[in-house]
Amino acid sequence: MSLGKRFRDITVAHFNEMLENAEDPVRLIDKYLASQSEQIRDSERLLQQCLSHAASLRQQYVSAEQLKERREQQAMLALRAGEEEVARIALQEKMQQEEKATQYRALYDQSKMGIVELEEQLQQLKADFDEIASKRSYYIARLESVRLQQRMNERLRSMGAGPNPRIFDRLDERVSDMELTARTLREVRGQVREAWSAVGSAASQALEQELAKLRTKLKQEGWDKS
Repeated sequence: MSLGKRFRDITVAHFNEMLENAEDPVRLIDKYLASQSEQIRDSERLLQQCLSHAASLRQQYVSAEQLKERREQQAMLALRAGEEEVARIALQEKMQQEEKATQYRALYDQSKMGIVELEEQLQQLKADFDEIASKRSYYIARLESVRLQQRMNERLRSMGAGPNPRIFDRLDERVSDMELTARTLREVRGQVREAWSAVGSAASQALEQELAKLRTKLKQEGWDKS
């Protein structure tokens, strides 16, 4: 495992731990995504600069290679023509261009290696961005599930917060007392009516007795109704 990948794995593991312990994971993810997006834009700009610089280096060493070959051909022509001094001058410039081509070729190769590494890092940044973005969707759905569960719990509590069964027991006792009171009043009224009836019957009987006594007395005095 490369050092860069190991460092990336450690970073992702640390972020996941922060995510699980965060009070507002979506806010933490948004903050991370904003930072990651800025890094991606910076890396893309840097990559374009590196590509442009690499193209310039390649052009430099290719031009030096071409000029080197041209000076070598010129030196050969000068020697054939017996112009040894001209040949020396051409060979001297050929050696300079050869050194220049070697230097620029080394810079170009080094630049290519840097570009490859930067492209890999850029791809990793984008992959991390996509991974964290998917976590954002997951945590939004997770938080929404929690909110809905809380609302369901509140609704169930409100539905279950009806009268205490003991209230119905007390209400039943009260109704029973009212029924007993009404029944007692009916019984008392009945007893009073019976008492008045009894009093009336007794008074009527006494009246008849008095009437009978009076008739007897009249008969003794010689009064005869017939």
